[in-house]
Amino acid sequence: MIIIKAHIDHLEDIIPLFDGYRVFYKQHSDTEGARQFLIERFKDKDSIIFIAYSKDKAVGFTQLYPLHSSVSMQPMYLLNDLFVDANYRGQGVGEALIEKAKLLCVSENNKGLAIQTALDNPAQYLYERLGFERDTDLQFFWTTQ
Repeated sequence: MIIIKAHIDHLEDIIPLFDGYRVFYKQHSDTEGARQFLIERFKDKDSIIFIAYSKDKAVGFTQLYPLHSSVSMQPMYLLNDLFVDANYRGQGVGEALIEKAKLLCVSENNKGLAIQTALDNPAQYLYERLGFERDTDLQFFWTTQ
C-alpha cells in the first residue's frame, strides 16, 4: 500500500471514495456533486487529501482542513473525512492514512489533529488506539437549514 498527497490528476480515483463516504453518513449518492466539490477543493487549495492505493486501486482517503488555535496560537488540521473501501477495512488503511496526517502535522510543527465524527462511528476505537483523546468540551453547531 502507498499513500500519496492527492492532486487534481487523482480526481477520478477519489470521487467514488468520497461518494461512498457521504453515503456512509446517510447522504444520497451524488458523484457529479462530489466531482464539483473536490474540484473546488483542489482549485481553492483549501484542503489536503491523502489517498491510499493498494496495487493501483484507490482504497481510502482522508481530507484535512487547516485551522488555527487562538489559545495556543498554533496551526492545526481538522481531519474531517476518513473513508476506507469496505473491501479493505481491517487491513490498516485507515491507520496508515491517519499516521500520514500525523506526520504532516509534525513536519509543519502544528499543534495536532482534531477529528469530528458521528457518535456511533466504530472508527472511534481506532482514533483512541492511535493516541487521540476524547474531547469533553461542550460543542455547539448552528446550521442555516
